[in-house]
Amino acid sequence: MDGNAFAKEIRSDLKKQVISLSKPVGLGTILVGEDPGSVAYVDGKHRDCAEVGIKSIKLNLPATASTDEIISAVNKLNNDPLCTGFIVQLPLPSTVDAQKVLAAINPLKDADGLTPSNLGNLVLGFNTITPCTPLAILALLESYKVNISGQEVLIIGRGTTVGRPLSILLSQKPHNATVTLAHSVTKNLTQLVQSADVVISAIGSAHLLKPEMFKKGAVAVDVGITRVGNQLLGDIDPSVIKVASLFAPMPGGIGPVTRVMLLKNLLRLAKNER
Repeated sequence: MDGNAFAKEIRSDLKKQVISLSKPVGLGTILVGEDPGSVAYVDGKHRDCAEVGIKSIKLNLPATASTDEIISAVNKLNNDPLCTGFIVQLPLPSTVDAQKVLAAINPLKDADGLTPSNLGNLVLGFNTITPCTPLAILALLESYKVNISGQEVLIIGRGTTVGRPLSILLSQKPHNATVTLAHSVTKNLTQLVQSADVVISAIGSAHLLKPEMFKKGAVAVDVGITRVGNQLLGDIDPSVIKVASLFAPMPGGIGPVTRVMLLKNLLRLAKNER
C-alpha cells in the first residue's frame, strides 16, 4: 500500500479547501529536544503545510525543558490567534509528565486528538477530533477497499497515540471490526497473528513479525519504528508481502498519511467541525 501516493492525492484536495476558507489556517508544533526521528517528522509536517498553504508556527525547546516550561509553550499556542491548532510532538523526555502536558492543550486546538476530553468523546462515539495515526490507518485501508466489517483485526501495541484509540475506532459503527488488542506481554501472539485477517503492529520491535506467522491473504500494516544504526525498521519483516494480500510498509505506508490526517484535523478545527 503506497502511503506517499495516497497522501499526495489528499494534499491536493486540502489545498483547494485552504484556498476556499475566508481566514488563514496555522499549525503549531512544540518539539522538545533533537531526537532525529521527531525532528524529521515535524519537518515533514511543515513541508506539508507549505504545500497546501497553511502557516507554520514552530516552538522548539531543549531536551532539558521541564513539564512547566512545556506547558508554558502550550499556553502560548492556546492563546495565539494565528494558531488554528497544534501538536506536542511525542515522545517527550522521560522526565516530563506527558499526560499533564496533553491535558493543558485547549481541546478546541487539539489537532492530534489526544486531550482527555477528545479521547473521551472518541470512547463515547461522539463526533470529535480523532488521533491522526488511527485515522490514517483507516483511510489507507478504505482507499485499498479493505472491508474490515466483521473481520478479525489484531492490533499489537496499546499506546494512547495508536493502539487504544484505533481499537475503539475500528470496533465502532460503521467499521464493525472484531478487534483484539495485544501488547508486549501477550503470551499467544503467534497464534493471534495466524488467525487475524488484518494485522496492525505499533509496538516498536524491529521485524518482530515474520512472514510465516501470517495466514495467506492477510493484510499487514506496519506502524512500529525502531532505529537500528542509521536505519529505521518497522515491526513487520518486509518479506511478508510473499504471503500478505496487502502490506503497508514502514517507511512509506502509514507515516505520510498520518501527516495529512493532521492537516485534515486542522481544517476541521478551522471550520468548527469537531
